[in-house]
Amino acid sequence: MMPAAFPGGTSVTRLSVYTGACADGLEGGTPHLHTASTEGYVVIGGRGALQTLDTQGFRETELAAGSTVWFTPGTVHRAINRGDLRVVVVMANAGLPEAGDAVMTFPPEIMADPDRYRAAATLPAGERGETMEAAAMRRRELAVQGFRALAGGVAGGDLGPLERFYDHAVALVRPSVAAWRETWERTVAAETRHTAAVLDALARGDGAHLRASALLESPQSPETRWGMCGRLRTHDVLHPVEPPAGTGQAQGQ
Repeated sequence: MMPAAFPGGTSVTRLSVYTGACADGLEGGTPHLHTASTEGYVVIGGRGALQTLDTQGFRETELAAGSTVWFTPGTVHRAINRGDLRVVVVMANAGLPEAGDAVMTFPPEIMADPDRYRAAATLPAGERGETMEAAAMRRRELAVQGFRALAGGVAGGDLGPLERFYDHAVALVRPSVAAWRETWERTVAAETRHTAAVLDALARGDGAHLRASALLESPQSPETRWGMCGRLRTHDVLHPVEPPAGTGQAQGQ
């Protein structure tokens, strides 16, 4: 059987970046980092920028339709919306980001307290409309406040606040790592082992796996949800389905 994972063990989400100005006058998403996963943006419409912060400093990268950028774990990032910015997000390690591999840049007193962090990061369950939106915007504003402080420290040559933020991020996710490893084994590691087996088979002249080929389709979320960077429409790449059989005729036949 061919593996059911999306190529590379990645996940795919369509993102419409938040509008509405923050305290600094910029529109966009909630600054955060990932502790284990690389994230990529493929811009499909609108314009904006990606603000990033790491030990090398602050950077702003312009985004427009066709832009493709990606950033590794530890890169604090903030999507800036300057006009209907829409992105296809490709995320490594399908399942880990949804399981907590994203840490928002809240002020240090919140980062140092796991209970306060969870309270600030969690949106109210079961809420809809304005209540959920207000909670998402409050969360964003708190993260922007922390992000600006971190960026200010780095700009002034002081990496201490960013280093402490990294330490807090590791402490926050550490209890989840055992479960993350199980998810990784079922997806990325399993696909890697499958590819190794295919290469071994091809080296022997064995093409049996070609006869087990399949077309798979990802069920699409029926509605958008409130994410960190904007409204999300997710694709369930962990539970693909086979599309219904078509009745068309191959071209040229």
